[in-house]
Amino acid sequence: MDDLIRQLNGRDLSMRLDAATRIGQAVRDGKLQRRVLQEVNNHVHTSFSFSPYEPSAAAFEAWRAGLGIVGSIDHDSIAAAQEMLEASRRIGIASTVGFEVRCSFHDTPFATRKINNPDSEGIVYMCVHGVPRKAIGEAGRFLEPIRNIRNERNRAQVALLNELLNDSSLESLDFDRDVMPLSRFEEGGSVTERHILHALALRIMDTVGRGTPVVDFLQRKLGIPVEGRIGSLLSDPQNAHYGYDLLGLLKGNFLPRFFMQPSREETVDVRDVVTFGLSIGAIPAYAYLGDIEQSVTGDKKAERFEDAYLDELVAYLAELGYPAITYMPPRNSVAQMRRLQTLCKRHGLMEISGVDINSSRQSFNCPELLAPDCIHLVDSAWALVAHEKLTDYRDQWSLFSKDNPLADRTLEERIALYAKLGKAMDPFEPESIVALAKRELQ
Repeated sequence: MDDLIRQLNGRDLSMRLDAATRIGQAVRDGKLQRRVLQEVNNHVHTSFSFSPYEPSAAAFEAWRAGLGIVGSIDHDSIAAAQEMLEASRRIGIASTVGFEVRCSFHDTPFATRKINNPDSEGIVYMCVHGVPRKAIGEAGRFLEPIRNIRNERNRAQVALLNELLNDSSLESLDFDRDVMPLSRFEEGGSVTERHILHALALRIMDTVGRGTPVVDFLQRKLGIPVEGRIGSLLSDPQNAHYGYDLLGLLKGNFLPRFFMQPSREETVDVRDVVTFGLSIGAIPAYAYLGDIEQSVTGDKKAERFEDAYLDELVAYLAELGYPAITYMPPRNSVAQMRRLQTLCKRHGLMEISGVDINSSRQSFNCPELLAPDCIHLVDSAWALVAHEKLTDYRDQWSLFSKDNPLADRTLEERIALYAKLGKAMDPFEPESIVALAKRELQ
């Protein structure tokens, strides 16, 4: 079993899926068991943007954590989707797929504000959730030019980074030699700032080693303060998550020195992204961040974002045609979430949850989701799964289609019914939801 689990995270796709098949058979035979929780997570990053997990491995780790649903979300890429769906089916866990993209708010009333993006004003992170399987190829073609333009900026950022390293004793990084091989770009994946920082972290460890020498190097050569918990973690050469901890520190304290703002060509206008998402039967969702007092992930500083003008922003999102808002319960206070939930109800927006996984240190579990103020998000996730499978079968069965047989019902009623269908679906045979839906929708 240990060998099979390792194969799930290998570089060969056929080996990964074969391992998923064999693990799924062990599950069916009762040889591999787990404690099933109410928890779900539909915002797991994979190796196709930045993550220690191949899609098959992410599906299994979610299964092993007791989750009912796993969903892949990658930056500027949906290349993990087919494998995520197939591996999840073989292992026996419900799945959903989508992508995350930065879009332009430059031609909106919020052009000069830092909205939900710590690096940029007038540029917003958003997710396109619940992409039907038949639309994955179309989504990939939509994202391809964004990845290509982003790589032009990535090359320029590496050049700026090398200037900063001139007096550091580190050998310069080469984008093609040191950064690209860390990505899955040739298979439709994206190259992000995390890949550049990963290459830098590897260069530091190869040159300096681990432990106290790295801490000294960061402080003396790069001028990065290393204090508190992160100082303890990086002082420990036996730290199993050393590379990811180092990357997180570099992201929060060194990336701003060479980060270049994305161009208009790289950040598609928000209206175009929303229109595209709806056109393929997916669910575009604004990703609420909220003011940060203390970063849960350790790579964001305390800062103010959209809370000061949230009422105005949510009203504008509804006007643009957004059907949903997504947020992460571990990152927000109860007061923040209650305010956001009230605004979602006022404007008829679906609430979607998910906690981004992109480090080996992170847990796939999210017990915060089971709190009284969040438990409804579990049904939303199951409704999202049902929406995706049913839209793949029939466009009119999209949760937000004006031709949906339930179109005259409230959003809450539609979500409740779709959640019921999602939970009743056999995860080993996700197409089984169609027969269930026919009895409810026809």
